[in-house]
Amino acid sequence: MGEYAVKVVRWDEQARRFAPEKMQKVGLFASERFFLDLYCLEPGQFQKTHAHAGSDKVYLVTEGRGRFQIGEESKTLVAGEAVMATPGEVHGIANDSGERLVVLTLMAPPPTSG
Repeated sequence: MGEYAVKVVRWDEQARRFAPEKMQKVGLFASERFFLDLYCLEPGQFQKTHAHAGSDKVYLVTEGRGRFQIGEESKTLVAGEAVMATPGEVHGIANDSGERLVVLTLMAPPPTSG
């Protein structure tokens, strides 16, 4: 094993980024095997439902409350709760609350471009 620098990231208030026009994704870690992002949603913002053929995705709510669609089911999650979409399962997020929503999002493997 070679020498490497340990990457330390913040996922607290200092790392969060919000914009009025759309949900923001803040990349924390990424490799060819996974990514870990913060998804930051203002009230009323959403991530369109979509699916990834060969990837699992985990949403872990760190702040706020939001509606998560996984397959045919839609559930409201609050801080401290998590849900997983398996490969090919339709999934998405909607911030239907009056407060900001922050979601720690892990996907493995990451989607391929092209």
